[in-house]
Amino acid sequence: MFLKNWPYLTKELPGMPGIVKSRPEDFIVEEIPQYLPSGQGDHTYFMIEKKGITTLELVRRLARALNRSERDFGYAGLKDAQAVTRQVMSLEHIDPERIKSLTLPAGTQAKILWTHTHTNKIKLGHLAGNKFQIKLRQIPPDAKDIARRCLEILSRRGVPNYFGVQRFGMRGDSWILGRAILLGDYKEFCDQFCGRPCPADHGHALKARELYDKGLYELAADIWPPFFRDAKRCCRVLAGRPDAWFKAFIGVDRKLIKLFLSAYQSYLFNEVLTRRIDTLDKIWAGDVPIKEDNGAAFIAEDAEAEQPRADRFEISPSGPIYGYKLLMPAGDERQIEQDVLDNEKITLDIFRNVKGVKLRGSRRAFRVQMFNLQVESGIDDAGDFLSLNFDLPSGSYATAVLRELMKEHLTSQIQALPE
Repeated sequence: MFLKNWPYLTKELPGMPGIVKSRPEDFIVEEIPQYLPSGQGDHTYFMIEKKGITTLELVRRLARALNRSERDFGYAGLKDAQAVTRQVMSLEHIDPERIKSLTLPAGTQAKILWTHTHTNKIKLGHLAGNKFQIKLRQIPPDAKDIARRCLEILSRRGVPNYFGVQRFGMRGDSWILGRAILLGDYKEFCDQFCGRPCPADHGHALKARELYDKGLYELAADIWPPFFRDAKRCCRVLAGRPDAWFKAFIGVDRKLIKLFLSAYQSYLFNEVLTRRIDTLDKIWAGDVPIKEDNGAAFIAEDAEAEQPRADRFEISPSGPIYGYKLLMPAGDERQIEQDVLDNEKITLDIFRNVKGVKLRGSRRAFRVQMFNLQVESGIDDAGDFLSLNFDLPSGSYATAVLRELMKEHLTSQIQALPE
């Protein structure tokens, strides 16, 4: 598993021991919609609570139960299986009462919490943020005091806006695949996509990767599990022509291609943030701050004049989601962002290279603000716990909070955490 040791904002504080998700009920995520349904319109909005199932699998089951296409369903984001998650979905031209009375297949742990109507379909990104309710187990006696010291710093200065390791896939290599695509190195892509076993691989998938590395592409294609249809397809192409790397690559689902490219952009942003972690709340001359109220970005010409706005969380310095139309900063921040490109041996123009994928670039704040923070300790049927309740804006990760609090004690658990 890929887990780079990106630095902490609270590095002067020790990590707190604890177990994050001893059961799904200890990690509850609820969407904060970007807008509320009006009560009028042809689209039925419904909040659904689920456990033990991903958003995409839930949509598949809903589609079968209602005899509708999966494409008909709208949702703002994807939610993990290993948690209790609540999210709003939409479906056009259906009676809300049919949604309320829906019976899902046996074993589907999901229920409808409410329904309303609205005038449009929910689309990806129609999300203001998420509410998190997290219970930590096997905690030390002074856990509440430890947490409060750390969270006071995060509340005052902001939570480092790292992309969580979940962004980089179960094998932690989606950014490597994205880099290979961007560089046009299709052999490297196929070798990473179909081979190079790592500790995250098991069963038939592990065996298929081992066979691929031996050049036994046909046998690898035969053994890949059905879920790995793109890897299976790659191996079939290479079995017919062992050097057809590009032909094998173009058979991969375009959604996956975009995901890998986005993961590489995320990796590069994290690399820039590591260089600004100690000043993530400070405006430098030439920075590109982002306004908290509307997301607008601008060049900070007078850092001293802008700093009071940053202290009030009205603006925050930002880093790059690299692309060919990226708004670049000036001064020291520009040098940092150029150094990261130089280390990767790439330029902004390279983001024009992927046919059919527009990687224009954007800015992302180096920090985010927590809202409605509550820290409490207690005992329930599973024993002692420390509860952390907080809200985060869309696109940020609860693991960014947990890693600051727990540090090395989170490392072995972090890959399994939902967002």
